[in-house]
Amino acid sequence: MGSDNVVVVADGRDGEARRIVVAVDESEESMYALSWCLNNIVQRQPRNYCKDALVLLHAKRPTVVYPGLDSSAYLSSHDALSSLDRRDNEMACWILQKADKLCAEHDVKVEKKVEEGDPGDVICEMVKVLKADLLVMGSHGYSQLARAIMRSVSHHCVQNASCPVLVVKMPK
Repeated sequence: MGSDNVVVVADGRDGEARRIVVAVDESEESMYALSWCLNNIVQRQPRNYCKDALVLLHAKRPTVVYPGLDSSAYLSSHDALSSLDRRDNEMACWILQKADKLCAEHDVKVEKKVEEGDPGDVICEMVKVLKADLLVMGSHGYSQLARAIMRSVSHHCVQNASCPVLVVKMPK
């Protein structure tokens, strides 16, 4: 890393486009990491042709509802589950639209993916499936104690992803 905080990621595939996965969620840190990636990592050719393949990945946590013990719980838990699923789908759509708009401002076309499950596990699995050359994600800047208690997704991915991981920390 140079003095300008610019990271050069080796291509490794003799001129082929790199596959860069950017994990996005509703946080400012996530969008800052995407913006940083667009400004510092993504390579453009003449006429704004993007050489790199960019994939926006949102990991949607599974919806958990604990039903009551009486027979009316089935109906209410089903309604609650449907409502929560609808809300989660709308949130995922909003997140990807926001990220896609940022990419469009940089003339970069992207592929969008939403997967359900534990974010750390989903992200690590998807970089393997997508054969990613690089995973970019934001950092919430949690303390070591908070990371241990809340299980930092970025820390999990740094330890378990099948490709290099770039964690972008938002300036204070």
